[in-house]
Amino acid sequence: MLNKKVAIVTGGTRGIGLEIVRTFKKNQAEVVLFGSKEESVMKTVSLLKEEGIDVLGYYPNLNDYEEIEKKVKEIYERYGHIDILVNNAGISANKKIEDTSIDEFNSIIDLNVKAIFNMTKAVVPYMKKEKSGVILNTSSMVSIYGQPSGVGYPASKFAVNGITKSLARELASDNIRVNAVAPGITNTDMVAKLPKEMIDPLIKSIPLGRIGEAKDIANAFLFLASDMASYITGVILSVDGAARS
Repeated sequence: MLNKKVAIVTGGTRGIGLEIVRTFKKNQAEVVLFGSKEESVMKTVSLLKEEGIDVLGYYPNLNDYEEIEKKVKEIYERYGHIDILVNNAGISANKKIEDTSIDEFNSIIDLNVKAIFNMTKAVVPYMKKEKSGVILNTSSMVSIYGQPSGVGYPASKFAVNGITKSLARELASDNIRVNAVAPGITNTDMVAKLPKEMIDPLIKSIPLGRIGEAKDIANAFLFLASDMASYITGVILSVDGAARS
């Protein structure tokens, strides 16, 4: 479904991001994964190689635009085109507002919002050259319903939705599609860190009777990245088992 397309996936070393990397590679894309640390990137690249999957891995600071711009240019010069950008890197939060420091709030906004701006700004000029491209952002079910505590996380994901819908309109004339996937409760290490009292009530609200798996979410990204979704842009696709909060 992605034959010979070049994709960059941020937050590609674990969880949903890692499964997106696997799924894209199995569908014949060239994939470059970005992670936060050299150790985690090298470990993931090695793990994938053991699975018979070859990818490039880098660990740029997503809040340093000049560093991002340089790395994206390097990728473009290596492959001659960049077709897909998946802005998946992010961090969650669950503290009540009185227990959340200003620095903690800023860290969430920096990675979940500003990094998307930086990556997208760096990639768009190359997509415009080709008059083609797909930008996919990882949102969340909390961008629709909010959550009981940890206000920085839903705030950042509401922003992701706004970026997605606005850029879809802005970039449509260049045949660049922009969509987001809003996962529900998904079986990842990030969710495993959340308190049981927060997760259990949410699971009970899922009509399909289970939490999602990373593969469920990666398949949604695959569809939106592929030509099968060529007339879809500006959509926030919920993949949550019809969960409601």
